[in-house]
Amino acid sequence: MKQKITLLYNYCIYRIKSVDEHGVHSPFIFDLVTNVIYNDKAYYSYKSIEKLKDKLLNSDNQVEGKRISQLAAELKPAKCGQLLFRLVNYFQPEQVIEIGTSLGIETAYMASANTHTKIITLERSEQIAGIAKENFKQLGLKNIESINDAIERSLPNVINKTEYLDFVYIKGEAQNTLHFFDQCLGKIKESSVFVISDLYSSPEMKAVWTEIKNKDIVKVTIDLFYFGIVFFRKEQVKEHFVIRF
Repeated sequence: MKQKITLLYNYCIYRIKSVDEHGVHSPFIFDLVTNVIYNDKAYYSYKSIEKLKDKLLNSDNQVEGKRISQLAAELKPAKCGQLLFRLVNYFQPEQVIEIGTSLGIETAYMASANTHTKIITLERSEQIAGIAKENFKQLGLKNIESINDAIERSLPNVINKTEYLDFVYIKGEAQNTLHFFDQCLGKIKESSVFVISDLYSSPEMKAVWTEIKNKDIVKVTIDLFYFGIVFFRKEQVKEHFVIRF
């Protein structure tokens, strides 16, 4: 209960601080807000993914000692997965690395955005990874490589085999998030995009988000409450936006 109250409080503060596109003066961010974040077009892939999510919400099967329906209920609102779809569709990365697959719903959104984009998704739980793989199969997604291992081992292996990281989505607890973020920095390029999940899930995670924003290499960030988006574009003046979402 205390955690829910804290999250609600953080959301109220976020709403007070947030602005829409009219409060943005950067042309790059203005274009991103108007054409991606506030794009309400119903893309073709949304319906099948959300139908599958509804099925998971009604599943009595268990995994890792919890009902699948419980895990599905913990997923972010559909608008978050839809935004991930639009981000991948907009930036057209060659490869996406997702740290933390869960049931694979957000993975599916990103994979559906561009079938030529390779999605590498890392999940430590063998059982959960197995469910995600079945979900990918049901959706007919063939551009996903699912790696089931301790992320402390799998992430360095993926990074070492990659020339550069152009899109990274990090989900995890505060300590792990910062560690994974720092590991990935060695392979970024100026156009790289990082998405950080659950900025307000704990005081520790809020502190991690602040530390990420303060890094010299980070030029622009967007706080969407559910996500933080990080850019490394050298031509941009260092600036942090809180955008209503």
